[in-house]
Amino acid sequence: MATEEIRVRGTVQGVGFRPTVYRLAKACGLRGDVCNDRQGVLIRVSGSEEALIEFVARLQTECPPLAKINQLTRTPYKGKFNFNNFVISRSVSNAIKTEITPDAATCPQCKQEIFDPFSRFYRYPFTNCTHCGPRLSIIRAIPYDRCNTSMSAFVICPECAKEYHDVENRRFHAQPVACHVCGPTAWLERADGKSVTASMFSMLDDVDAVCTLLQKGEIVAIKGLSGIHLACDATQETVVQKLRQRKKRYHKPFALMARDIEIIEQYCPINVKEKELLTSSAAPIVLLQASGKKLVAPSVAAGQNTLGFMLPYTPLHHLILRRMNRPIVLTSGNFADEPQCIDNDEAREKLGTIADYFLFHNREIINRVDDSVVRVVGDKVQTIRRARGYAPAPISLPPGFHNVPQILAMGSELKNTFCLLREGEAILSQHLGDLENAAAFNAYQETLNLYLNLFEHQLEVIAVDKHPEYLSSKLGKQLADTNQIKIYQIQHHHAHIAACMAENRIPLNSPPVLGIALDGLGYGDDGTLWGGEFLLADYQKFQRLATFKPVAMIGGEQAIYQPWRNTYAQLIAANLWDNCQQQYADLEIFKFLKSKPLKLLNQIIEKRINSPPASSVGRLFDAVAAAIGIYRDECSYEGQAAIAMEAIVDVSSLNNDKETLIYPFSFSFSDSIYCIDPRPMWQALLNDLQQQISQPVMAAKFHKGLANAIVEMVKHLSQENLINQVALTGGVFQNCILLEQVTKQLQTLGIKVLTHSLVPTNDGGLSLGQAVIAAAQLIHDY
Repeated sequence: MATEEIRVRGTVQGVGFRPTVYRLAKACGLRGDVCNDRQGVLIRVSGSEEALIEFVARLQTECPPLAKINQLTRTPYKGKFNFNNFVISRSVSNAIKTEITPDAATCPQCKQEIFDPFSRFYRYPFTNCTHCGPRLSIIRAIPYDRCNTSMSAFVICPECAKEYHDVENRRFHAQPVACHVCGPTAWLERADGKSVTASMFSMLDDVDAVCTLLQKGEIVAIKGLSGIHLACDATQETVVQKLRQRKKRYHKPFALMARDIEIIEQYCPINVKEKELLTSSAAPIVLLQASGKKLVAPSVAAGQNTLGFMLPYTPLHHLILRRMNRPIVLTSGNFADEPQCIDNDEAREKLGTIADYFLFHNREIINRVDDSVVRVVGDKVQTIRRARGYAPAPISLPPGFHNVPQILAMGSELKNTFCLLREGEAILSQHLGDLENAAAFNAYQETLNLYLNLFEHQLEVIAVDKHPEYLSSKLGKQLADTNQIKIYQIQHHHAHIAACMAENRIPLNSPPVLGIALDGLGYGDDGTLWGGEFLLADYQKFQRLATFKPVAMIGGEQAIYQPWRNTYAQLIAANLWDNCQQQYADLEIFKFLKSKPLKLLNQIIEKRINSPPASSVGRLFDAVAAAIGIYRDECSYEGQAAIAMEAIVDVSSLNNDKETLIYPFSFSFSDSIYCIDPRPMWQALLNDLQQQISQPVMAAKFHKGLANAIVEMVKHLSQENLINQVALTGGVFQNCILLEQVTKQLQTLGIKVLTHSLVPTNDGGLSLGQAVIAAAQLIHDY
């Protein structure tokens, strides 16, 4: 007989792991106990050597659906062992080294119960078990026990307690377990304060009444799992427009929810990978091609060829949509750019002018977690926003990062996340939004404090972006000063590349890769704004080998929201403006630009008054889009014009290899750096405008030309440097056409291409890169 202590680390709390251990131990005839502690799960077990081997093997193959074993260690147990059977013991406390499970979509068994009239969970909107339900959104502290969640406010009833303590039951130790008798309740309110009566709708209950309200064209604020959403019928243009005006979100696409896959397929074709994502426990928003038999209201996603669909991920949503045979808009409950509301009183105050009705419940949301957004590019998942369902599941770091101090990386200014690095794992926060908004910055600080407390993260090193004005960087410097710890300032595009390397598990001491980081902008090492960079990089350092020609951002931030400014700046930088007045005076874009105060614009460019030069490929996209007539005058969010231009690309032109269907770029070398110059592209584009070539064809020619230019630069740089791997990163590579074109051509050359999947290619993944660079530099320093 052998007696062992088995330590299991990973996602092993709140996921039915202890019941599985219990069941397997009994099946193998073992004695001992299992308990949760702050390192994960601890098993003390005694039995024959053969039984122990079988037990450990089955533990890994029969792991619960939401569990993940990162490490399992076996050591001889030398303490007192007084067990005649196998039992589940109470949780114990010591240093925190465990993980917090992401919120999980309703499992099939719970869904079946809420629609079963003979089940005690019939129509109960907060039904859950160890395989599904709230986790991160309700947790205050760990271990993950009911007393450390917002469910502590609800005293468990005898029936639920019986299931909770029954090891053979699916709800054994399911901390949020509840029912009609003892759990949270939902109710409907009118935004105008008048009372709501069941007789108004003759529905089953308040939750069922929401469906009728949506069908009648009302806007309903719905408190869900990890935030409050605004909902309306996605097929009624009038109400969608009304929601846009009230919410002050004039152009950004709305997310959609549909009852089932069959309804989504009426609006978008779905491949196998997309279906897997939609039906997964993460239940993200999946961007799908909008080419179905039916159409949603035009204002749902104007100027785009994709729709963002998700399936119901809580019993509440399933019950609301039971009678809904068409999709609904389900967008965050906030005004544009503000954090999503999570509190009832806050929602009444802030959303009272947007929603006609509120569906509230009395379970407190502790952590605000937005819906995740993903898409499938080729056969690979691309994460655009990592939040509900994915965060804060840890990301295992590559070899070489397993013995680094605890590091906090503060992230970027836009699409912010922060990252905790510890014991070979990166814990990336959920998407926290744009910190330029005061409320979002406050929410960022609250979430950061919560994570530091939850994980008892001891600040030893802080990593920040080099940009001196980023609020996240300023806060990081304050924390470093207060705690008197080392701070590393990380270059923006180096962080993008390092994040891509880390998620692709490139070992710490590997040779450098060629990172191509294309985005809106980031603070460069020379004090200028970068955004089109070719960096030879490892985790410690980088060398800037090539860039795109810097062009003034006229008016600074204004250039992001008025694309024509970029067009004019590009034409000036290419020395084509005088030529325009002679050859292209009749062009619409030329007439448009002539109506602007060009004398003033020329002065601020010349004197560099709030017009910093930037090598931004994001602004180049905006400039081209404006030139061909897409969102020329104004955009309401960054990249709107570029996204719209991608959506209209002519596929036949894209797949045609004729050189006449590719815009050319030129290359130069000066000051020890290569430069891609779009001047020939502009000359060709102006000629096309004069010949009245269609927008879709010109959009295709630009995408192909840009991809070719990138690949040609890689060819040249690979001859001068030992390059066998290229990392594609930065927000511009959210463009599927560019990503696929560049990837395909590089792979044809025999070059291994690294792209993002686990973390966003945009600034949402930046904190991971900051953290691993700081770790590498720290190791090098010592």
